[in-house]
Amino acid sequence: MQKWYQIFQRSTGLNPYVWVVFYILPFYFIFRSSSAIQAATGIFMVIGFFVCYLLAFAFKGRLRYFWTSMQMLFSVSMTLMFGYIYFAVFLAYFVGNIRSKSGFFTLYSIQLAAVLASAYVGYIHLNPLLITQWPFVALTIIAVILLPVTTYNRNRSERLEGQLEDANKRISELVVMEERQRIARDLHDTLGQKLALIGLKSDLAAKLVTKDPNRAEEEIRDVQQTARVVLKELRELVTQMRGTHVEDEIHRLRQILKAAEIEFTLIGDPAETRTSLLNENVVSMCLKEAVTNIVKHSGATSCLIEIEPLPAELVVRVADNGNGLKDGGNVRGSGLRGMRERLEFVNGSLDISSAPPEGRGTMLTLRIPNVLAQREPDSNAPSTEGANKEG
Repeated sequence: MQKWYQIFQRSTGLNPYVWVVFYILPFYFIFRSSSAIQAATGIFMVIGFFVCYLLAFAFKGRLRYFWTSMQMLFSVSMTLMFGYIYFAVFLAYFVGNIRSKSGFFTLYSIQLAAVLASAYVGYIHLNPLLITQWPFVALTIIAVILLPVTTYNRNRSERLEGQLEDANKRISELVVMEERQRIARDLHDTLGQKLALIGLKSDLAAKLVTKDPNRAEEEIRDVQQTARVVLKELRELVTQMRGTHVEDEIHRLRQILKAAEIEFTLIGDPAETRTSLLNENVVSMCLKEAVTNIVKHSGATSCLIEIEPLPAELVVRVADNGNGLKDGGNVRGSGLRGMRERLEFVNGSLDISSAPPEGRGTMLTLRIPNVLAQREPDSNAPSTEGANKEG
C-alpha cells in the first residue's frame, strides 16, 4: 500500500498543487448544502473515494477492478448529489495506469459512459449548479477522454523502452561472452598446438645433446623458428582483438588491389557507417575475406565496394568482373562460411549473386542491422555519395 504522502501522484504531467485543489474542492460543494445529513454523507463519500483510490493502486487482479468500481460509484454519487464531477479526473489517471489492454478499454468505456450520463442527468434534471460551471465540466469531460489514453500510451512506451534496454544489455553480455569464447578458440588453435610442439622439441633436443649434437642443434633451430611464428601469430591476434574500422580496412584493401593490378572503385564514405564498433569489426573482416577471394580465385580485373548506411541497417556490396558463380550459384568454402557465421552473430545476412549489369563476376551483399548503434544520423550531411576510382 502507498504511504500517506504518496497520495500526490507522480509523473502525471500536472503540478502536485493542482491535485491539492481537487482534494480540497469537494468540501466547498458539500458545505454549500443546508442539510447536516447531506454534508455528513458527502464527507463520507470523499473519504471513501480516496480510500478506494489508494486500495485500487495497492491491489492487483479482481480486487483492483472492485475498488475501481467503488470509485466510479462515489464519483457518480458526488456528481448527482453535489454537482462535483471532478473526481472523474482521478479516475481518468488511474484507468490510464491499467496495464491489461482488455481491462483498460473496459474501464475506459465504463468510466466515459458514467461521466457523460451523470453530467447529462445533472444538467437536465437534478443539479443546475453544473450549468453554471459548464466550462469546467467540459474540460473535465475532455480530460476523461484524453488523459487515460495518453497515460496508457506513455506507460506502454516506457515499458517497451525498458524491454529494449534490457535486450541491449543482454546482447552486450552475449557479445562479451562470444568474444571470450572466440579468444579462447583462437588461443587454442593458433598458439596451443605450437607451444605444445615447442615443448616436445625442447625435450627431444635435451635428450639428443649428448647422443647426437647435430640433431639436437637442428631441433633447437626448429624451436626458435616455431617461437618466432608463435610470436607473429600472437601479435596478429592482439591486433584483431583491438577491432578494425571500415575506413582503415578500405585503405589496406586499396593497397592490396593495387598491388594485384585490379582496378578499385569505392562508392560511399567508409567513415560514415553509422554502426557500432562490433559491427564495423565484422564488416572489416568480411571485406578482407571477400577481397582476398577476388585476388586469389576470381581472375577479375576490377573490384567495386559500395557502402550504403541506411537508418535501420548498413549495406555493403562487393562486386568483381571475374569468373563468376560456379555450380549454379551454390558457392561453398570455408571463407564464405566464416563470413556467414560472423554476420549471423550480429543478426546480419550475406547474399551472393551475379554482378550487374553484364551478369559477369560475383556480387556479395552484406546487411548488418544497426541494433547497437547509438549515433544519430547527421541531418546536415550531404545526401549524395561520391565515388573514388583508382587503378
